Amino acid sequence: MELGLQGKTALVSGSSGGIGEAIATSLAREGAQVIVNGRTAAGIERALARIRKAVPGAVLHALAADLGTPQGCDEAIAAFDAVDILVNNLGIYEPSDFFETSDAQWDRLVEVNVMSGVRLSRHYLKGMLARNSGRVVFVASESGINPAPEMAHYSATKTMQLSLSRNLAELTKGTRVTVNAVLPGPVNTEGVGGFIANVFPELPPEEAHAKFMRENRPTSLIQRLSDPAEIADFVTFIASARASAVNGAALKVDGGMIRSVF
Repeated sequence: MELGLQGKTALVSGSSGGIGEAIATSLAREGAQVIVNGRTAAGIERALARIRKAVPGAVLHALAADLGTPQGCDEAIAAFDAVDILVNNLGIYEPSDFFETSDAQWDRLVEVNVMSGVRLSRHYLKGMLARNSGRVVFVASESGINPAPEMAHYSATKTMQLSLSRNLAELTKGTRVTVNAVLPGPVNTEGVGGFIANVFPELPPEEAHAKFMRENRPTSLIQRLSDPAEIADFVTFIASARASAVNGAALKVDGGMIRSVF
């Protein structure tokens, strides 16, 4: 299927690894020029090499900036004034007992997970509306509507992303701009692998993953971690011309973990 992404410029926040890198790779494969973001130049260069290996001829740009800070967002906007696609992927998480989680921990997750998307969208969405063309996609989480008790602060930020995404979509009424949120379930990234290893340190990775899904995420219908590419290809479709009728949606890619009829 031709997605109409040839020559489009996409900024994927937090794309030097994990889901973000997979999204950058998928977009590049469809012909988009992709701005690959990470906090360090060295980390970005490694990601660029991996993406170019997967997609020979990919048109990529490096953005070394911490987009979880106001300064980093200002640097991004100064370097790339306009984009056709903004994927607000940057996010962090940590298991933490609610009663022991400090104000500083809450502030940090809100700053990175929510405010990065606020700041980038405030600039780039305005330009999209002026041009009457563009896509904004928030990479949220099933935890936004199915809270993880071991990460109350993370779950809360993901719920905030869903609200923010819908609010921004309301600003696009009658235009050719869309804003949507994608809700992955557990994804087989290095970070999630480390998290599961801490939960079941006595088990080899494959057994630990299976036990985690069986005991900690028992409502999953696929009963496995998703592959980053599965999430990435869905995001790429939502960012494409083919998804022009999808707007203001919270789209589950959670393996059926959330028990809901909608």
